[in-house]
This record gives sequence, structure tokens and C-alpha cells, in this order.
Amino acid sequence: MDAVLLQILNGLDKGSAYALIALGLTLIFGTLGVVNFAHGALFMIGAFCSVTLQRLLTLSVETIDETQKDFLGNPLKVKTPYVENWFGPEVGASIIDWSVPLAILFAIPVMLFIGFVMERGLIKHFYKRPHADQILVTFGLAIVLQEVVKYFYGANPIPTPAPEVFKGSFDFAPLLGLDTSLAYPYWRLVYFGFSTVIIAAVFAFLQFTTFGMVVRAGMADRETVGLLGIDIDRRFTIMFGIAAAVAGLAGVMYAPINSPNYHMGMDFLVLSFVVVVVGGMGSLPGAVLAGFLLGILESLASMNEIKSIIYGIDQIIIYVVAIVILLVRPRGLMGRRGVMEE
Repeated sequence: MDAVLLQILNGLDKGSAYALIALGLTLIFGTLGVVNFAHGALFMIGAFCSVTLQRLLTLSVETIDETQKDFLGNPLKVKTPYVENWFGPEVGASIIDWSVPLAILFAIPVMLFIGFVMERGLIKHFYKRPHADQILVTFGLAIVLQEVVKYFYGANPIPTPAPEVFKGSFDFAPLLGLDTSLAYPYWRLVYFGFSTVIIAAVFAFLQFTTFGMVVRAGMADRETVGLLGIDIDRRFTIMFGIAAAVAGLAGVMYAPINSPNYHMGMDFLVLSFVVVVVGGMGSLPGAVLAGFLLGILESLASMNEIKSIIYGIDQIIIYVVAIVILLVRPRGLMGRRGVMEE
């Protein structure tokens, strides 16, 4: 029982990443009708925003430390980060320690800009093209972005630690009345809470703001909204930027869980598309529900007891569940009639 509970918890943080990426994919498909295979690359770029800010904050200058001497008695040259020189050793060290959360502020404008450039520079030319063309061009873009990151950051994963205060684990055993320990890393709990806040913010934005209401109306009937004199294309471009920011933020906070590497976007992309299809193309609640459901199922399938019965089930469980759901409900869990049925 303890192992099952632990795997459910493990599934929550993985499901959070799936849900956030799938949410952005669904926003883009629901507004622009574009199947964006470059969305996983946006998740990767977000993770490397954490790496970039960490490197910027640790840029150092050589100073003379009179308190440290070499074997000849001469003062040693030491490298001191600029932020420690500017703000003092304690504050500077704290800023460096909190580089991942601070990267959220760095990533938002970066991801919005990248989203706007992608949509205006490339995606808009493929609105009325077949989905196969959209997949090919966005998949090609994803490969280009992946290789650019590989060129500048290298092929090896780059460790990006969480703040010191979030290192360690929380024991759920006392809360659940268990006799044995059920420890779970603090940062994974932070990631789950962060994902919940982002998902709730996106839904609240679409549900309770005038901008969001117009976007939802445009998703349902774009032509009618356009006839009312509303510049729906401009709003959809902004939504593309927001979807890019959501994917980027998912990557920023996931960096301490999975060290950023140039192919991590592709690793999440395929699974996230399966999540979108299972949830129902164009359905935002479906994308979130399927993300958490498949994340938990994948985690449960990785248990040794399960793998001993069906070897390799952890590698295929998501696809097996997707096949079963689509056989029973061809439109997915919460898909709408007429979406991609032409």
C-alpha cells in the first residue's frame, strides 16, 4: 500500500508536467487550429531559462582575499559572483540559491517573445494548410531549436539545484496514519502546487476576463466573432504567446527534477500529444484530466511488482490506455463533436 501511495505521488509531478504542456498545446489548437509539434521545444527552452539565469547570477570577478594566503604568504585571488559584490555575501548567496524560482520572472518575457515570433514569423503561414504540413514544419522547427540549444549548452544534462530550503523530503506517514515512512521530495510538492496555480490561473483568465470570454467565443465560432468587428487574430496571437509561456514555466520549475538537456522537449512532446488526444482535441479540461491520469498510471506501471508480471509495461502503458479510451470514446474523454473529424 505504501508503495502504491508513493507512486501516486510520483505520478502527480509527472502528470503536472504533462498537463501544463498539453494545456498549452490545446490552447494553440483550440484557437489557431494548428498542431504545434514545436511545443515540447518550448518546454525545453523554459528549462534552459533556469540554466541561463543560474549562469548569469554566478558570473564572477577575481578579487584579492587578504584573509587567505598561499604557501608563500601572499594573498589569494578568489572568484566572487558579481551579485555578492553588489548585494553582500549573504543576500548574493541567497539570490543564487533561489535562481530557479527567480527564473520564472526571467522566463515569462522570454517565452512570450519567442511565442510571438514563432506565430507571426512562421505559424501564421500554415493556418489554412493541412495538419500534415503543420506537423512537418513545427517538427522541423523543434529540431532546429533543439540543435541550437545543443550547440550553446552542450549535449550533457546540466544539474540545476532547487533552493536549499526545499531540499529534503516530507513524510506523509503521520498524516495518513501509516507505520512506515512515506517520504516525498519537497520540490516535487512545490512543482505540483505551482502547476495547480498555473492551471487555475489559465482557466480563470479564460472564464472571468473579457479577453478570455472573447477567446472562448472565437474558439467556438471564429467567423461570427470576426463579423462583430473584433480583431480575433490579434487575440489568438496573444494566446499563442501565453501558451508558450505556460510551457516555458513548466520547464523552468521542472529543471531541478530532471536536469535540463537538449532532447527533453522531444521526450515530453510525444507523450503530451497522446495526453491531448486522450483528453479530447480542443478540450482544455480534458487535457488537464488526461495529463494527471496518464502521469499516475505511468508511475504505477513502473512498480517492480507490475513489471514482473508484464515486462516493459511502464514503457507502453500510456499508449495502451490511449488505445482503449479511443476505442471506447473516439473523441477522447472530453472531446467535442466535429473537432478534426473532417
